[in-house]
Amino acid sequence: MAVSFQQAMDIGKYIVTQRLKGRKQYPLTLMLEPLFRCNLACSGCGKIQHPVEILKQNLSPEDCFAAVEECGAPVVAIPGGEPLLHPQIDEIVRGLVARRKYIYLCTNGLLLEKSLHKFEPSPYFSFSVHLDGLRELHDKCVDRKGVFDTAVQAIKAAKAKGFRVTTNTTVFEGSDPKEIQNFFDFVATLGVDGMMISPGYGYEWAPDQDHFLKREQTKALFRDILAPYTAGKKNWNFNHNPLFLDFLTGEKDYECTPWGMPSFSVLGWQKPCYLLNEGHYQTYQALIDGTDWSQYGRASGNPSCADCMVHCGYEPTAAVDAMNPQNITRSLGSVFSMSR
Repeated sequence: MAVSFQQAMDIGKYIVTQRLKGRKQYPLTLMLEPLFRCNLACSGCGKIQHPVEILKQNLSPEDCFAAVEECGAPVVAIPGGEPLLHPQIDEIVRGLVARRKYIYLCTNGLLLEKSLHKFEPSPYFSFSVHLDGLRELHDKCVDRKGVFDTAVQAIKAAKAKGFRVTTNTTVFEGSDPKEIQNFFDFVATLGVDGMMISPGYGYEWAPDQDHFLKREQTKALFRDILAPYTAGKKNWNFNHNPLFLDFLTGEKDYECTPWGMPSFSVLGWQKPCYLLNEGHYQTYQALIDGTDWSQYGRASGNPSCADCMVHCGYEPTAAVDAMNPQNITRSLGSVFSMSR
């Protein structure tokens, strides 16, 4: 596992502290969306479907810092849109690193190489470059030729300057397991600090609604994709708790933790999952207090949740489960193995 020993310990300490305080609903990762604008129009994403007046808006650095303080999560993911389009993204990152949050700035890579001078390497900061496969597949997913090559060149440039870099891959229905395995082999040659994967799920505003996975499809597909890894034949470097990978292959059966990755954007605090378009609250506490959490997750009977296995709901469940005595050895063992 690519999560650093320091990060794993800090998150573990945070989870124990929340338990000791008796808190049942607490965030692990804040999904901080400082803008919805993007320089791509991917068919599986609905962010740029917002009205033009929304796409023109940015969160200010002060807005971002206030949300982080209000929420208190130890990890901050900065998706978009494309965050590198934000004119003050470097100021936002510096402020979050100063607060000792673990930052993952998600980018399609098109602006990454020319933006590297704005940032400084830090154990608290990683670029997370979105790659959905090798050249042909990725360029098809983002509906533009040449994006894969640009992103790969940017990864190499960022690593050469000492930055932590991970990749972020969404796996859709119809994916060829062998092709995904070849993609993982290729990413390993780039020397990245970890790979993140998640099954695609029906984002309500996404133009393409035909290639999202059902639950049993997800398990079967990920069993095939990860077979060489689980058999010990591949040493792929995943930026996940190994228990989340067990969940994807059906070895673990988890319930969603819908409060684990709250989302804050120019519209406010989303109710309660970024995949659903149910409106927004103005404060984090209003989100926590005003949401009927029993209406979310597979056990709720909510049809929108029936087939979902996306990381935003289940990675937090795996992180909490990792603190149980029977799982600590395996979870920490993977951290130690990648920290040598």
